[in-house]
Amino acid sequence: MTEARAVGREGAATAGTRVFRRKVFYIPGYDPFHPRRYRELYRKEGADQAAISGYGLTMRPKKTRGPYGWHVSGEIEGGRAEADVEVLVWSDIVKGSMAQGIGATYLQLVRTAWAYIGSGALFRLMRLRKGPVIAALYPIVMLLAQALAALFLAGIGAWGGARVLPSPWGVWAGLAVGLACGAFLLRWFRKQDHRFFAYYLMHDYAYSAQLGGANPPPLEARMSEFGKVIRSAMETDADEVLVVGHSSGAHLGVSILADLIREGLPSPRPVLSFLSLGHVVPMVSFLPEARRLRADLAYLSARDELTWVDVTAPGDGCAFALCDPVAVTGVAPPGKRWPLVFSAAFTHTLSPARWKELRWRFFRLHFQYLCAFDRPGDYDYFRITAGPVTLGDRYRGRAASKSRIERAVNRYTSTA
Repeated sequence: MTEARAVGREGAATAGTRVFRRKVFYIPGYDPFHPRRYRELYRKEGADQAAISGYGLTMRPKKTRGPYGWHVSGEIEGGRAEADVEVLVWSDIVKGSMAQGIGATYLQLVRTAWAYIGSGALFRLMRLRKGPVIAALYPIVMLLAQALAALFLAGIGAWGGARVLPSPWGVWAGLAVGLACGAFLLRWFRKQDHRFFAYYLMHDYAYSAQLGGANPPPLEARMSEFGKVIRSAMETDADEVLVVGHSSGAHLGVSILADLIREGLPSPRPVLSFLSLGHVVPMVSFLPEARRLRADLAYLSARDELTWVDVTAPGDGCAFALCDPVAVTGVAPPGKRWPLVFSAAFTHTLSPARWKELRWRFFRLHFQYLCAFDRPGDYDYFRITAGPVTLGDRYRGRAASKSRIERAVNRYTSTA
């Protein structure tokens, strides 16, 4: 096996002179926003966590070339660390996929519903976690409700026209007015989607389902670019290269790292680590054409070139909490090593007052993994990304959550 450089927990705790160096690559989920959103989230929440936990965390602008990012210095656990955090951006692809009119979105609704129902994937997903399945059904129900409201206005218009002008002309005139009001209402709902999230979620699920779980060519090309960027980092003198995949970014990270390892890693090299957060892997891997993802899950789970830790929480209704993404997909190989699955335990790591404040803010909770905890446990995003300990050393000996789900329920297990 090729050599990997590392600094252990004991070394980090006692070394007052040596500075741990890390390259962090963050892969967002299906998000149309500029990556500065993640920079500001890291700045605010990192400062809060540092104040709560009593360690030092300093952010500075990034000075190196490459993807959008920032530099962070940490004085944590008796050691010092310097990290360059970079966001691997695919928000332009997301924006392009969201550039759909109202009619096209309703056509997506039909196609996406059929992709999950016709394949049987929806019913098997329900055997894992109800929360993310409800989240998947929400945009369908909401969009249909909006369409029914528009049709109701059209019917009211036709009825009103018939009452005012009791003739066919009155009905047609009223119907025209009702249809115009209905169209206005649909446009209003579309403009207010920052409150309803119906169109956003519909585009999200439709993007994954459009090719039956296979990656669209533009996304495959972008993933190849991401792999080259990470490969370049593996040829530096950093101590650790940490890839973080959040939400849909988790399954992108699986495939990117699987390709990277297949191509061969340099020697010597930094320690390679993968942290998946709030994953929704089954929403893709349970679809019939997701052969590439299923192959990558099986491959990555048996490799000793990296450490893979998966963190979710039952309080996150948008993620498949504590579902081992490899095992539930039905592709666990005999030599399976990864991922280490455990819970961020929101109900314990957030105070009762904070939990009460966030409990029904589902989208905010889906990002809690990247935020501060006012009663932190052994999961701390800022210690992981800015502390002087590798992911593998940090969780060495850490047991997986006893309540994790490992039963294989996927109908489709063929691989590329």
